[in-house]
Amino acid sequence: MKKILVLGVGAQGSTAARKLDAEPEVGEIICADYDQEAVDSIVSQLTKAKGAFVDAHDLDSIVAAAEGVDLILNGLPLECTKNVLDAALIVKANYQDYAGTTALGEMWAESELGQKAIAAGDEPEFQDPDTLNWYRSIRAMFEIYGPKFEEIGKLAIFGTGSAPGLICAATKYAMRYLDKCDTIYNFVWEGAIAKRFQPFWWSPITALTDMSEMALAFEEGKLINTPAFGRPITRQYPYMETRITFREHCHDEPLQYSFNADTHFKGCKNAYFKYAGAGMDFAAPLYEAGLLSHEEEDFNGQKIVPFDFVLSHLPHAPKYEEEIKSFVDEGMALDSGCMVIEAYGRKDDEGILVEVHVNAPGFVESFERAKMTGEMYLTGQGGYLFSKLFINDKFQGTTGVISSDMLSDEQVDEYFRYAEELGITLDTKIKKTWEIME
Repeated sequence: MKKILVLGVGAQGSTAARKLDAEPEVGEIICADYDQEAVDSIVSQLTKAKGAFVDAHDLDSIVAAAEGVDLILNGLPLECTKNVLDAALIVKANYQDYAGTTALGEMWAESELGQKAIAAGDEPEFQDPDTLNWYRSIRAMFEIYGPKFEEIGKLAIFGTGSAPGLICAATKYAMRYLDKCDTIYNFVWEGAIAKRFQPFWWSPITALTDMSEMALAFEEGKLINTPAFGRPITRQYPYMETRITFREHCHDEPLQYSFNADTHFKGCKNAYFKYAGAGMDFAAPLYEAGLLSHEEEDFNGQKIVPFDFVLSHLPHAPKYEEEIKSFVDEGMALDSGCMVIEAYGRKDDEGILVEVHVNAPGFVESFERAKMTGEMYLTGQGGYLFSKLFINDKFQGTTGVISSDMLSDEQVDEYFRYAEELGITLDTKIKKTWEIME
């Protein structure tokens, strides 16, 4: 029987805890957070759970909660990553993170490996120093923490929500239809729009931080910054009532795919994450007006940080049943969306487009099925499906550090077999590129 520490019981961690509670191979769940009220709330709903107060900025606090666990599921902010990774190494546990990290860039730059890479010019030339720090942090995951987890015979996997996460597994699935891949597009449209002001269905600080930064793409074999909210591209798939404009966004997928282009993505040279929805529509004019700046400025004799001021006025993401029900009772202005992979390449020397659509319950159906928002359903449960691979020993023999796009074909198939039980399925269309041109 597995013992699991769910570290951070916000919208996603609490969703995962509920699903883990029903797993026959899970014997105990430790639900831990700095917010004791949130811990008590989720523990009261479960049968296998115990609560723990954890200050994730204190390594010893995490270690105390993690003693004896088989897996640490990290749903905490990015700045806590190093402490949670170190705790997993100390207690010799597997590690799973919904996100990547930006907390290890300085460690990488100061390491022997990092010093050699910097001296050799073995790094992309980014316009945004925050992107460079992010890139270095991911290299530290693979090249510093990878050997450490190998040494204790455990696995750490990161980027395991819906995007990144589920979409990465679906992108890896698309590769089986190609001999060689040239370009990958990941499209996400957040089409759940409330009648009241609710721009984000997940952590507003995480969402708005991403939207305050330059975008990232993998182009001609190189990682580059691109303008935030730039490079618009439109799509209207058959189930969409209107044509949607998708824009560049600062997201993990191009970064992850760049590291694994040759080993997992058939030599891919270009990868893009294109995003649309209420959150993007809300944030774009704020960005243009400078209201997502993190720099302190003077306004009528008062010192303010525009980003912090805007953030202070945003509603939190609903996570409790009664909160979510209030949106359902009001009725949604729109309950739609899409998650699509377009992979362009060649098969048997012909130009091919592999188009993979992820089908999943919308906002109202997610509440009817599981008393969750659509975001919680897809991200929290998408993450739970990676946990289920751990629980059922599907990662047996794999050690070190991997990202969610590095699953084997067998692991991808198992992942989506689990997903089908939740109403999350794939619809794949294979088109010859000359047919698209016509």
